[in-house]
Amino acid sequence: MATECEAWLNANPVEADDLSDSFLSDEERGGIRKVDNEINGNWIAAPTSTIHEARVKAKAKRRLRKNSSRDSGRGDSLSDNGDSNRGPLVTPTSPKGKLLDRKSRLGKGRGLPKKGGAGGKGVWGPPGEVYDLEEVDVKDPNYDEDQDNCVYETVVLPLDEEDFEKTVTPIVQEYFEHGDTNEVAELLGELNLGQMRSGVPMLAVSLALEAKASHRELTSRLLSDLCGRVLTLRDVETSFHKLLRELPDLVLDTPGAPQLVGQFIARAVRDEILSKSYIESYKGKVDCEHARAALDRAAVLLKMSRGGLRIDNLWGSGGGQRPVNQLIKEVNLLLKEYLLSGDVVEAERCLRELEVPHFHHEFVYEAIVMVLESKGDKTLKMVLQLLKFLWESSVITVDQMRRGFERVYIEIAEINIDVPCAYALLEQFVEKSFSAGIIDKRLRDLCPSRGRKRFVSEGDGGRLKLESY
Repeated sequence: MATECEAWLNANPVEADDLSDSFLSDEERGGIRKVDNEINGNWIAAPTSTIHEARVKAKAKRRLRKNSSRDSGRGDSLSDNGDSNRGPLVTPTSPKGKLLDRKSRLGKGRGLPKKGGAGGKGVWGPPGEVYDLEEVDVKDPNYDEDQDNCVYETVVLPLDEEDFEKTVTPIVQEYFEHGDTNEVAELLGELNLGQMRSGVPMLAVSLALEAKASHRELTSRLLSDLCGRVLTLRDVETSFHKLLRELPDLVLDTPGAPQLVGQFIARAVRDEILSKSYIESYKGKVDCEHARAALDRAAVLLKMSRGGLRIDNLWGSGGGQRPVNQLIKEVNLLLKEYLLSGDVVEAERCLRELEVPHFHHEFVYEAIVMVLESKGDKTLKMVLQLLKFLWESSVITVDQMRRGFERVYIEIAEINIDVPCAYALLEQFVEKSFSAGIIDKRLRDLCPSRGRKRFVSEGDGGRLKLESY
């Protein structure tokens, strides 16, 4: 376009007075038709019509320059009078026809990514490039001598009282389920307990006061295993000091808290995580009656331990942690005590305290065997009454009851060696159990019966058969 304008001006030379911007008439100009005007910063003289055409072409030229990058692929051109002539459209696949194309407009290259894939936002070099350690420039104005000796570590803030309870309480409650002291030690080691370290024994004992006897035994083991790894002897003593001070509040939720805390103290002294002089240090210094009762309980237990009492098994071991032989002995002892007292409620409480619902089939089995080995109907009626009570109270489930009866069915042949009338007694007990609703018809039909030995053939007219040896 610039070439066309220059060619036109060269073909039509004009003077500076003929290119004036003034639109006065010839009379006003005194017959002179040439005026001074400015085109693109150049003062020229030309007729009015010529100036107008030059302005139109200059305006079209500026517009073409402004939109050249956007309309470069459209094939547009301008006619001599300044109108836009749209040429044939460029195919969309052409690189020049794409808007916001980041590739070179020269059409050079093979279409590969820029900088070998190392360009773009958030990209640090091409894939697979390994950066070496950057050498520190001593002459750098931001250089710090202490920067070379810095050691960066992850800092865990110490727990406050509120966060301590929220964090440690779930750990102790989960420990009551799995019983792994090592896992608790690892979890507590990852925390910054700070001054709340002495609160771990207190929190564990407080939770154990409202739990079962097996959980108290687990708590005593936990305190013994944590001492030396997570806790110190000073932390344990401080924790029991706080427990004795807060006994009036603990009694509101757990009336037997003084006796239980005393047993915890005796067990801690036995495990050597409390000093033997701990109880003596409180003599004459305790005003709270609950704290005095706890210390008296601990002192009595320690004196009894010298006479043969095992404080290390003070709480007992509940659930599946006890050996099977010990559980069988406790079940037999429970049944014998029931046959002497006849108290089904006490028998139910003792069975619940064993905390072995998965082992109740052994209780059913031992009860039936006791009926088969007894003489008279008294034992049969009492055992039947006990099983019916435990069945109705859902202490013994359907599965455990069925497994107990099936074990007797399997071993009845061996039982019959010691008890010749075991088959008949078993059939009688199974029939009464079915009538009482303890077992179903299917389990009753599975009851084995001893085959009748035939001495007389039914087809021999009642004549006895002679056995040949």
